Amino acid sequence: MRVLRTIFKRKLRAFLTIFGITIGVLALVVMGSIAEKLQLLVDGGVDYYADKVIVAAPSAMAGFSTEPLSTDVIAQIEEVDGVARAAGSVMMLLETDASSVNMGVPANINASDFREEGYETFQSDVVEGRKLEKDDRGAVVVGSDLVDKLGAEVGGTVDIRGEEFEVVGILGKTLTAPDKAVQMSLPDAQRLLVADLPSAVRDTVDPETLITSIAVYLEDGYDPDEMAEVIQAEVDDVEAMGPEGFEKSVREPLKIFNQIIYAIAIVSLLVGGLSVINTMTMSVAERTREIGVRKAIGASDGAIMRQFIAESAVIGLIGGLLGLGLGALIALAGNQAGAASATELFLVTPRLAIGSVAFSLVLGVVSGLYPAWHAARLNPVEALRYE
Repeated sequence: MRVLRTIFKRKLRAFLTIFGITIGVLALVVMGSIAEKLQLLVDGGVDYYADKVIVAAPSAMAGFSTEPLSTDVIAQIEEVDGVARAAGSVMMLLETDASSVNMGVPANINASDFREEGYETFQSDVVEGRKLEKDDRGAVVVGSDLVDKLGAEVGGTVDIRGEEFEVVGILGKTLTAPDKAVQMSLPDAQRLLVADLPSAVRDTVDPETLITSIAVYLEDGYDPDEMAEVIQAEVDDVEAMGPEGFEKSVREPLKIFNQIIYAIAIVSLLVGGLSVINTMTMSVAERTREIGVRKAIGASDGAIMRQFIAESAVIGLIGGLLGLGLGALIALAGNQAGAASATELFLVTPRLAIGSVAFSLVLGVVSGLYPAWHAARLNPVEALRYE
């Protein structure tokens, strides 16, 4: 309590100093929560790729493409030594004219031929209703982030690209790609896929022969990255990607993005640290006679230093807690505002929360070191004469 009384003896100055730290931590929390959200999406992708190879058209990015493949490719892949099963799927954007910029996975339609059953290890749970079944037609399971956007409820209907589909299930929140997916049967997705093709092509293709990607499951002992090279060499006109390829195409750009946004946030926080140095230096100057009296009656240099470092640490801690609280509120408000359009960008994790407050506390301590050292080095006789 004594430390707090001393800090707030100059209320306006204390408020402005704490406000500087608060703004820095606020920037760190808000920008860091975007990085945490994107990191979780990438981690989910890494888990998905961990034991398989994804095959798509040559124009694919990160293993996925909207360019169609023929279902005949599935049989060709299964003839490759080391392949246990190949499963075809269709993935496309939920909206054909999506105009909003998405940081992360865009809202999408996902459908599978169910050949992955018994091989796929990446699972998402249905929290309401039931899972999609192979014979379902005109039915969908909706990811958690799309519930508000589509107005989905089990037993009701949603509009997908101008068609009405019955909602049979809603997925639990995974904080990864399935949250923004609408799952439907492969024939339904193939019909929508063909509708996207140019009119000159649309009437010449059979929807049942079209897919956009193939998940390849391997026999025991085969390395996914090596098998990706083998499949690409033995199967014409496809691009195969394993776990290493995904990491290179997605994790590296994300790492650079994270470094940029954390650097901006930390610079903001360091500016707040300068205000702590300024405040503590002024405090030492104003309390020079007090320091002289304390040293004259036996206070050690260490005791003087601890006093001022404790004050600067408390300033850093208060600013950190306020910045964390405001940052979390902004992240919550941002996610709630974006829920209707399925653009939840922020994720305040325990790691980010603890790290932000710890960083502001350390910054407060470091910022107080020089003023505390200067106070401890004062000559008691000269300090008592100070006017």
